[in-house]
Amino acid sequence: MAVNLVNVEQVSKVYGTRALLDGVSLGVSEGDRIGVVGRNGDGKTTLIRMLAKLEDADTGRVTHSGGLRLGVLTQHDSLDPKATVRHEIIRDLADHEWAGSAKIRDVLTGLFGGLDLPGFEHGLDTVIAPLSGGERRRIALAKLLIAEQDLIVLDEPTNHLDVEGISWLARHLQNRRSALVCVTHDRWFLDQVCTRMWDVQRGAVHEYEGGYSDYVFARAERERIAATEESKRQNLMRKELAWLRRGAPARTSKPRYRIEAANELIADVPPPRDTSELMKFANARLGKTVFDLEDVTVQAGPKTLLTHLTWQLGPGDRIGLVGVNGAGKTSLLRALAEAARTQGDAQPAAGKIVVGKTVKLAYLSQEVAELNPNLRVLEAVQQVRDRVDLGKGREMTAGQLCEQFGFSKEKQWTPVADLSGGERRRLQILRLLMDEPNVLFLDEPTNDLDIETLTQLEDLLDGWPGSMIVISHDRFFIERTTDRVMALLGDATLRMLPRGIDEYIERRERMAEASSPAPAAAAVKESGGAVAPAVSAQAARAAKKELQKIERQLDKMSSRETTLHAQIADNATNFEKVAKLDAELRELVAERDELEMRWLELAEDA
Repeated sequence: MAVNLVNVEQVSKVYGTRALLDGVSLGVSEGDRIGVVGRNGDGKTTLIRMLAKLEDADTGRVTHSGGLRLGVLTQHDSLDPKATVRHEIIRDLADHEWAGSAKIRDVLTGLFGGLDLPGFEHGLDTVIAPLSGGERRRIALAKLLIAEQDLIVLDEPTNHLDVEGISWLARHLQNRRSALVCVTHDRWFLDQVCTRMWDVQRGAVHEYEGGYSDYVFARAERERIAATEESKRQNLMRKELAWLRRGAPARTSKPRYRIEAANELIADVPPPRDTSELMKFANARLGKTVFDLEDVTVQAGPKTLLTHLTWQLGPGDRIGLVGVNGAGKTSLLRALAEAARTQGDAQPAAGKIVVGKTVKLAYLSQEVAELNPNLRVLEAVQQVRDRVDLGKGREMTAGQLCEQFGFSKEKQWTPVADLSGGERRRLQILRLLMDEPNVLFLDEPTNDLDIETLTQLEDLLDGWPGSMIVISHDRFFIERTTDRVMALLGDATLRMLPRGIDEYIERRERMAEASSPAPAAAAVKESGGAVAPAVSAQAARAAKKELQKIERQLDKMSSRETTLHAQIADNATNFEKVAKLDAELRELVAERDELEMRWLELAEDA
């Protein structure tokens, strides 16, 4: 029986006239891995701050088990600016003590790229005061992960981490015994790490079993059955589900019958994007040439980032651009944007960039451009255009597009000065799209956006005809909105990755192993660990055989479960019969859960 770590009982919190949380009761037990999602401003951070007793509830109470070891990563660190990195992370441990700890070595390597903290001027002896917010946040995260905790509470832990850092953090949390409560908009991360979801909506918290993919499926099914949500949101959720099951590789291992159930739900939903139709429309808007790069060299100050780059961005191309920090992703976009702004007059340090005559570029940089704080939201959008043509005969007014981006009719009259950082980011993207560009450069567009807004942005980009380059550490967003992935691996070249971000992670791991002074086996031996034995071919064959048997059993159970539900509905007034059918259904569900767990164990061997 799992020990209960935290109890939240009938908690309410009101700000001004708005109830963020209203009579919420929740619990966190040993082994729980909970992801918290919801719109910005709906109370996610308030919930976890009260959970951690960093903020008091107006009514209700929060209780912790005796001796609870709690670690919290907030959005604002409490590091001593006068201290060194060494003091904050390692405290007073001698070099031979911390270097002999496999956990400390793993955390430092995973979050900073090496034990000597490459990128920090004085390594571990760097003083914290002059460091950037992203660097300080990684230090705070490292400090938390090195300690022993019963429960870890994380607020946006993937912010300021690159794709490799996020991948490492997911693996690290999977292997920890600590319970976890995590607020993040990174959907790939939620799928990898979490086994339960809390959805914060309008003062209530809805609980779901499984990661993000399961949450989308369960919420879509609940809304379909209840039929109480407005059709726009319902269709959007079904489209998101269509993407999860059809568009990208499976993000979590699922028994086949579960995937079939999801496919049945979305049978009438078209593919997320009609690629051939969009390509035709993009050709009509852009012609044959968008950007042609011939033997280009890209520099940032005295540093050469790319050399001898010959590449073409064609009409309708949707490119995801990933790479190590400092490899030149943003510099490449800036060089292309400058060439477009000057119609080819501004050229790089060497080589030539040819820009198509019809190119109309919109560039979303990482910095939120200053908006007139005195304008209302709707006025800021109408300042660009009153209506926008989305192609294929679709047209939207400024007000309709505002609503699609989460600005309700009331919110559209809010002064820009009163908007949060995420809301300003949303408004910036909205103004860009309102200008009807045919080429989009998006540099970290997911910063400060909640999952619902990201879903709405992805839905809008699905039907957007034009060429697009996206730089993002959010691999879900890249997989969802682009068709090809290119990478800058730090060797001054641009490479295409046929297998996407998974291939990028593999290449980076091979590069790290090749540059490591000691082989991996020696490191394992030094730390006293053991290498996990490989699964034999015979064992793999046996696992596959048992998997097939279990899948047949699950198919039969699924059919029986459907029959039982129908019989319960048909005999709703016969309480005795309903009780017997309900008991049989409960036994069936328990047996199915056991088989699913066995299926997941075997899937790893197979």
